[in-house]
Amino acid sequence: MDFRLTERQARLKADARALTDLIAGYEIACEENNGLPESAHATIRDAVLDSGLQAVNMPAEWGGAGLTIAEQATVQEELGRLTGALWDMVWRPANALRFCTPEQRERFLVPVIEGRRRDCYAVTEPEAGSDPQNLATTATRNDAGWVLNGEKWFVTVGDHADFMIVLAAAGPEGAPTLFLVDKDTPGIEMTRVPRFMHTFVYEHPEFTFTDVQVGEDAVLGGIGGGYDITRSWFTEERLMIAARTIGAAERALELARDWAVEREQFGAPIASYQLIQGMLADSAVDIAVNRAYTHQVAWEVDQASPEDRKTLHAKASIAKLAASEASGRVIDRCLQIFGGRGYDRSYAVERLYRELRVDRIWEGTSEIQRLIIANELVKRGTGVLALPGSR
Repeated sequence: MDFRLTERQARLKADARALTDLIAGYEIACEENNGLPESAHATIRDAVLDSGLQAVNMPAEWGGAGLTIAEQATVQEELGRLTGALWDMVWRPANALRFCTPEQRERFLVPVIEGRRRDCYAVTEPEAGSDPQNLATTATRNDAGWVLNGEKWFVTVGDHADFMIVLAAAGPEGAPTLFLVDKDTPGIEMTRVPRFMHTFVYEHPEFTFTDVQVGEDAVLGGIGGGYDITRSWFTEERLMIAARTIGAAERALELARDWAVEREQFGAPIASYQLIQGMLADSAVDIAVNRAYTHQVAWEVDQASPEDRKTLHAKASIAKLAASEASGRVIDRCLQIFGGRGYDRSYAVERLYRELRVDRIWEGTSEIQRLIIANELVKRGTGVLALPGSR
């Protein structure tokens, strides 16, 4: 086994840290203004393009960075250090866009890769959250193509994006199908922009679709392919969440360690007290163990054969569950080490405390991850625990 970063990974890590450090200069402005002005978006967009880290999940021949899953995890871990979810400004087009036809690719995907357009994924509904199969949004065929009717919640980047990937039940059989829909299409209304616990550089609006007419060429990946395409996206995105939460937790621990060494109470640095030392040590363990497993699974995905898909889906759930829960513990301890200062929004540990909470909810709650893992164990045994190449 060789756990060293490759030369390419080391370079990507350094490039991602340099980009992260640049974007971090916008954290306080994002927190104070609940977002950033268009001028800041433009500056950061140019910096992303200069770094070569745009669309890391898309092939180089299409204009993306063409990174492996392991390389993507290396990059996302660095970007996860950012507060305000500023990591999302380093855009990764939805994996579903890999299924574009050549014509769709030129119209939708290539402009996203180049930073000229932005996509958003509209899956969740009032009655279809953890259970996406409880789908109420419909697509009805007519002479001009398809008519969409329904409602979508938690459409991340929906305020900034200019087109949507919409999951709908198509035809009388209700086949789950993805549609590419320009956001300015008549009948689409942004009905509510909830204010969430965290500060996010983008919003997560709610939309209604009322007799939204799209052409036959709006279908993405074929009629009935919506769940399979979305499921493959979940596997990769859950690994990226795991990587980002590890990066966030490491930043929090660095800050808490420095504070503990410098902060004196009762005539000594608080780092000299065993209760503080215990919190620091437990945090280091949480980070180290979850980093190792997340990178292991990312490497496995890169080496996988098609028959490994279901096992790797469960392994990605293990990584997401373990890392998001562990990072929550880390940031809770780090905020405690800062004491009253940790409750101040001008301190990164406070912002991370609010922001890491959602990682136990989105792209599948911790409870859903446990069900996925248990289902794999019941159906196929403990192979989900096996190292690659073992029997």
